[in-house]
Amino acid sequence: MTTLDDIAVLGGPQLPQRRHLITEVPGPRSRELAARRATALPAGLGSSQPFYVAAAGGGVLVDVDGNSFIDLASGIAVTSVGNSAPRVVEQATAQLQAFTHTCFLVNPYEGYVAVAEQLNRLTPGDHPKRTALFNTGAEAVENAVKYARVATGRPGVVVFDRAYHGRSALTMAMTGKAAPYKSGFGPFPGEVYRAPLPSPFSSHGDEETAREAALDALHELVDIQVGADQIACVVVEPVQGEGGFIVPSEGFLPAVADFARQRGILFVADEVQTGLGRTGRWFASEHEGLVPDLVVSAKALAGGLPLAAVTGRADVMDSVHRGGIGGTYSGNPVACAAALAAIETIEAEGLLERAERLGELMTERLRALAAVDARIGDIRGRGAMVAAEVVVPGTHEPDAGAVAGVIAFAQQAGVVALNAGTRNNVLRFLPPLSISDELLLEGFDVLADAFAASR
Repeated sequence: MTTLDDIAVLGGPQLPQRRHLITEVPGPRSRELAARRATALPAGLGSSQPFYVAAAGGGVLVDVDGNSFIDLASGIAVTSVGNSAPRVVEQATAQLQAFTHTCFLVNPYEGYVAVAEQLNRLTPGDHPKRTALFNTGAEAVENAVKYARVATGRPGVVVFDRAYHGRSALTMAMTGKAAPYKSGFGPFPGEVYRAPLPSPFSSHGDEETAREAALDALHELVDIQVGADQIACVVVEPVQGEGGFIVPSEGFLPAVADFARQRGILFVADEVQTGLGRTGRWFASEHEGLVPDLVVSAKALAGGLPLAAVTGRADVMDSVHRGGIGGTYSGNPVACAAALAAIETIEAEGLLERAERLGELMTERLRALAAVDARIGDIRGRGAMVAAEVVVPGTHEPDAGAVAGVIAFAQQAGVVALNAGTRNNVLRFLPPLSISDELLLEGFDVLADAFAASR
């Protein structure tokens, strides 16, 4: 049996890249930790997987019982460069040894400035930009709205059906799914308005009509119901994450951006899940040539350490008064060092191209599976952000039970997968970009077995 000492010595990318189970799942050590957890943590803090991780790297997670799992989730797109990418570990360790924190609001340091320079370079558009750093995606989304409100002098925020923007008070109001994210936590802040978002699957094959109807509804909402002079910003995920990896109908987002700018409304891209290489571009906005006024990034930004950012037009970002934006831990120096290393890793290891390759492999396997299983109603995504919507055959009726069964089967067989969608009937795949082709395909072999076992 692999011991915890063995796992610690092997470390991240040096871990054997294999699926290997030596106990039941969860194993005895994980069950012990679950019992401790039950007396120490609140019941509402859940985990989708029952095993406790001792080490991770490449494309695997190793639990405290020595079981090795294929990782198709990467911490919900956080560990895109891997759970322990060498550059991230090295540079974060060096920063830890120098100093852990000072609070940038008191004593600034170069790492914060360097991360801002990189994001100003990488986000879409060649206009002058500024970047402010935060801790979480929700915090960054909320601060993007603050920037937009000050810059425009308007209060309103437009978001879209099925959106997920976070768990803070304002971002809960912006999120389009009640359970589990909003239930019981109201009342929520006002001045948040919701518009429809067309998608190829939901349009039942008539994308053009659906797109035009959604644009008409946006016009009705903004110009008639609320008043364009009351709307500060439109906030949208270029590919919806929790909403089910929905890629808006082609041409819709550019039309929304044009609509907003004609009315002095800022266009904000929430790239928390899609940014930093996940879709095969630095930012998913690039797929349709979007140049947002503000871009929000987080998750993959710092290779697993907590860091988020708002990057935007210099005139917008400079509009807030001194001291109006910030936070004690925002732009922590260790997280900044990790972010610089993560960006370096993406560039040095060709991970944008790697994301495209992984997406092609996943899509090919899902199409082969769909050819023999009519429950797969749609396959979609961009780059290494791919999903399969599972439905009752021949309909658009969601089959969340089938998704739950597939995830449970995979878990017991040594593969980590996640669900998504407002009806929980979408299988979403977010493998680390460091995973090998062989390991990825083995994971999809297990998923095929899971579907076959439930037919």
